Amino acid sequence: MSERHEEYMKRRMREENQLEDLAHDSKYIYESPDNGKTIYQRNIGSTEKNRIVRSCPEEQKIYDHLDVKVAPQQSSDGYKAFTIDVNYDKSLFQPAKIDYKYNEDVLLKEFKQYIDSTYEEHYSKDKFQATEFIMDGGHGTGFCIGNVLKYAQRYGKKGTHEDARKDLMKVLHYALMQLYVHDSDI
Repeated sequence: MSERHEEYMKRRMREENQLEDLAHDSKYIYESPDNGKTIYQRNIGSTEKNRIVRSCPEEQKIYDHLDVKVAPQQSSDGYKAFTIDVNYDKSLFQPAKIDYKYNEDVLLKEFKQYIDSTYEEHYSKDKFQATEFIMDGGHGTGFCIGNVLKYAQRYGKKGTHEDARKDLMKVLHYALMQLYVHDSDI
């Protein structure tokens, strides 16, 4: 047996024994020379020359913040089992707080409340809105765009300042319904 082959066999035996101690039956070794930023996979006993990259810094950013603990256990049916405990900073998965300049977050919430209220009004008869029949008849775009134009033209010309604001809500609502028509190809 050559010296190189002998080194390979020793390394392989040592690594297999280490894996047995962990109750792990993988045929691969995973290594990271840079504390988890780059992870390499190689066959048991093989050298660094034969390893492949399994993840790299761009893919690894989220994993830098994970705390993973693997605890080997023996199951009652003789199979090897693991308990995996993953802890992470939940703030990493929270959307970034946006500093809206024009109150969009508040206005969107109000707009949703306005839309919700239209489902409770007299326009919604027996859970069906007349708009549904118009859209089902293939006239959704004409109806929605026509109402956008109607309420945009009327804005500020009828009633109070609050009435003008309601007209803007209607413009937005009909524009939103037109997005639905557009996306649905109705």
